[in-house]
Amino acid sequence: MARWEPDARGRLQQAAMDLFQERGYGEVTVAQIADRAGLTKRTFFNHFADKREVFFANAQMFEESVLGHLAAADPDLRPIDAVVLALTHAGLELAPYYEFAKARIAVLAVTPELQERDLVKSAGMVVSVAQVLGRRGVPERIATFAAQAALSIFPVAAAEWIAHPTADFPALMQKTLAEFRESLAGA
Repeated sequence: MARWEPDARGRLQQAAMDLFQERGYGEVTVAQIADRAGLTKRTFFNHFADKREVFFANAQMFEESVLGHLAAADPDLRPIDAVVLALTHAGLELAPYYEFAKARIAVLAVTPELQERDLVKSAGMVVSVAQVLGRRGVPERIATFAAQAALSIFPVAAAEWIAHPTADFPALMQKTLAEFRESLAGA
């Protein structure tokens, strides 16, 4: 692949994910990622701070999508329902990237360093979601509970969707929300 071809960022992300799957995250270097993408290490560092960030490159876009959908949600929805709906819409936007998402889940499942970073990113997203709920008039503690709960529901439904790509993601989200509510009821 020539170094001048477009979409260096996307090529780096795909090269990294391919290498992480083939060799394991800990065995891959930035130089190897750049080489697989047909680019230089310098180009890699123009786009990403380190190899962890190439893995989490789309997290900010996903969060912005969730927050945008949440801000636009019907104000009459209960807080958790509004967040689950926002996560559902943002999740549907990921559908064209099914193979990448599937690979991401597989790499994350076996890489403690990435799991730790994922928890940090998730905690930040809880704060952001709770702030948007606060601007919707939701009391702080309720907003935090709703954000934490919804962000626990999403990965469960998303994993099931990845395992069964023809499944209806909105239905999976609602099913998982119903199961969450059932668990709170002690059934």
